[in-house]
Amino acid sequence: MQIEENIHRLRQSVPAHVSIVAVSKTVSETHILDAYRFGLKAFGENRVQELIKKQANLPGEIEWHMIGHLQSNKVKYIAPFITMIHAVDNLKLLSVINQEALKNNRIIPCLLQIRIAKEETKFGMNLEDANNVLSSAAFQAMKNINVAGLMGMATFTQDTSLIRSEFRYLAECFKQIKADYFGNDESFCELSMGMSSDYTIAIEEGATLIRIGSFIFGART
Repeated sequence: MQIEENIHRLRQSVPAHVSIVAVSKTVSETHILDAYRFGLKAFGENRVQELIKKQANLPGEIEWHMIGHLQSNKVKYIAPFITMIHAVDNLKLLSVINQEALKNNRIIPCLLQIRIAKEETKFGMNLEDANNVLSSAAFQAMKNINVAGLMGMATFTQDTSLIRSEFRYLAECFKQIKADYFGNDESFCELSMGMSSDYTIAIEEGATLIRIGSFIFGART
């Protein structure tokens, strides 16, 4: 089966210390189940409605990652089960995640999304925004979230030198934020960057999580 072959090829090119999140948006539950049976455990969705439907129908051992832009009024629907929220780009969203995690007696891991691409359509904070969030009294009072690292999306381009420079910048942001706010916190350890077209560059620049869709499931129609 093609999915099994694709996963095997992917694993051959990904070091053991790098985790794979299979991007399953628009992918059928049957194909997700195939990928799960072939050893993948973490799946990423970018639409809440699709995510909650798949979570209800698929094995409970699957780790679900919210990788798309998340509206604060949708957090309550995924708070009971979500494994990680990747694209947190403002203090208000963090606050809502904290409130909903508390209601569910959970601590929810989150990644701060840093805008590294040149494209206007990309979401994310700049480094100054992230520093303002992390140094705020409001953030420091939150007990039901765990900021586990950073996430970023490179420019969609064939220019690999630009992609590399953007990933390198995100890795530098990670090091600075780690030193300034999480020096002794081993749970601040994730750098989520790299997709099917550029994950090898991301790994070379320090990614610990890669988000892979078409390489596993084929091109979306």
